[in-house]
Parts: sequence; C-alpha cells; structure tokens
Amino acid sequence: MTWVLHVDMDQFIAAVEIQRHPELAGLPVVVGGRGDPSERGVVSTASYEARQFGVGSGMPLRVAKRKCPDAVFLPVDAPAYEAVSESVMATLRALSWGGVPILVQVLGWDEAFVGPGPGHGDLGEPQAMAARVMASVLAATGLHCSVGIGDNTLRAKNATDFGKPRGTFMLTAANWLEVMGDRPTRALWGIGAKTAAKLAALGLETVAQLAASDPGVLAAELGPTMGPYYRGLATGASAQPLDPEPYVPRAHGRETTFQTDLDDWAAIADEVRALTARVLEDIDAEGRPAVRVGLKIRLAPFITVTRSLTLPAPTNDRQTLSEAAVSLLDRLEPEQRDRPVRLLGVRLEMTPP
Repeated sequence: MTWVLHVDMDQFIAAVEIQRHPELAGLPVVVGGRGDPSERGVVSTASYEARQFGVGSGMPLRVAKRKCPDAVFLPVDAPAYEAVSESVMATLRALSWGGVPILVQVLGWDEAFVGPGPGHGDLGEPQAMAARVMASVLAATGLHCSVGIGDNTLRAKNATDFGKPRGTFMLTAANWLEVMGDRPTRALWGIGAKTAAKLAALGLETVAQLAASDPGVLAAELGPTMGPYYRGLATGASAQPLDPEPYVPRAHGRETTFQTDLDDWAAIADEVRALTARVLEDIDAEGRPAVRVGLKIRLAPFITVTRSLTLPAPTNDRQTLSEAAVSLLDRLEPEQRDRPVRLLGVRLEMTPP
C-alpha cells in the first residue's frame, strides 16, 4: 500500500507568536487584524486556550473579545509566518521515505501532503514516518504538528483532525465509514456549508447517508459532475493524487476593511485605485500581466457584492487597471449605492505562466 501523510501545524500562527513571546504560553491568544478588538477585523488563529471560550478563525474580533475578555490580542505579522512556513517545508523536503526523497505538496502556510517518491523501497509502518516528521519539524522550528495518515490524500486530510494536537491518526478504506459515517457531511474535506445545506435538503445529513445515496439522484439535483463527486468524497474515494509541483497563483488580490464606513463615492473610487496599485505590485513581481479585474464590496450592514470584467487585452498599465476597477462601481444597483461601504477588495487575474 502507498501511504500519504497530511502534516498540519498545531495552532500555527498563534504558536509562532507564543514562540516569539514566551510569556504568553498557556494564555488565551487571538491573532487577527491590527490586534485591536475594538476595530473591525477577523480572527486569523486562536490558541487552544482561546478556543475553549468559543473563539475561532474568521470570527469578528469584537465577538472574540466578548467571548474571551481576558484574551491577548495580537496583530497579524505575515512575513514572520511565511519565514517559519518556509522552514517547515524545507524540513519536510529534506526527509526520505523508503530510501528516496519524499514528495511534498504544499497546501498553505501550515499544512502539506507528504508521500514517498518514485522508486521507493519498503515504506514500513506509516506511523514511524509520521513520528519522524513530527520530530524533525519540532527540532527545526520548535513547533508541534499533527499528522494524518491515509491511503489517499482525502483520507489523510480528514484523519488529521482526529490526531490534533501533537498526534497522529489513520484513516483507510477499512475504517473510513466506521470513523466518519456518523459525522455530518460538512466534516468532509471539500464540502462547505452551502453544499451541506443542499445535501440536507435531499435528506443526506451524514457521511454514511451520502455514501449510500443514489448517484443518479445526486447527478440530477447537483449536476452530472459534482453530484457523483460528492458521493465519492463520502466513500473516501474522490481523492486527488499528490502533486509536488509548486503552486502557481492564478490571481492576486488585496482588500481593506474601513474602521468607519465610507459614503463618499469619490473617496471610494480613490480607495479602489489605491488597492489596484497594491495588487499591481504583486502581479508585477510574478511577471505576468492582468487579463481580468474583480471588485469586492461589502456594504452596510453586511452585504457583500462582487463584480468583474475581462480586459480587452492583457496589461499591467496602472491607469488602465485602476479605471477598469473603478468602472465596476457603476455596476452596482441603485439601491446598493445608497448604502455605505465597509470593505473594498480588488483582484487581478493574470495570464497563465
């Protein structure tokens, strides 16, 4: 059997901050925004101590403050996390398994798939390799990780949750439904809240129910491709092969949350131009011009609208891109323009590499 490991750093961003500030060890720590819970912003990561109070990623900082008044709030420091992440991934790539270098598929700052390279020999027990991974990452960074073990990427990814923190867990075809069957469909990697709601409307609320469902019904209700695919997720079979090729972004984007809502549309247009200039720097670093412009607008109280357009020709001209982004403001409905703006985002999709 060929094994796949899913390596997931424990409370990664919070762990990096606690490592930088040892006096915070054991305290509820919340990282997000500019670190000020009186401002608008969301939680990037909460330490396990903060999670005990119900604080979670994506939660508004003000809500996190109400749930955990004694938490320590810190601002996001992306360069610091990127540096630690690079060390983690370099450590993984330096390992061998079965006598050959391993393959590493980076999924984000804090997680990656690991598998044996071609031409490997006897892999031995995967638990032994998982232990090596955990020990190597700890020695290199001082941080802990958890490892999910699976016979494919999907099962390895789902296994990690059962091993956290600082542990391992194995999911294979043999124990998949025993472990996952009674869990809600949203527990599956690849099924979010909206899809889970659609499945629930069909009477499919658990993994086992989805696995036993009629593919024809799913195809009719959810589409000929996605319907059977979701059923495959429930059986643990719809897994992608491990892909060690470096991730190449299709687009870059920036967004800004305003501490005070904006209702001056000239000022809003200026903010769009400023955001576009920042994103242009990102795509220039890639050396690829933009082919499509997208605008994200969050209106008060909390209505999110997106608009986009394809450019006549690829370009990295600042004025062209800025005016294209500003023109998307004109695509708002009249009643939407009567609402103040609390967030703006600009996205530039690039030509393929």
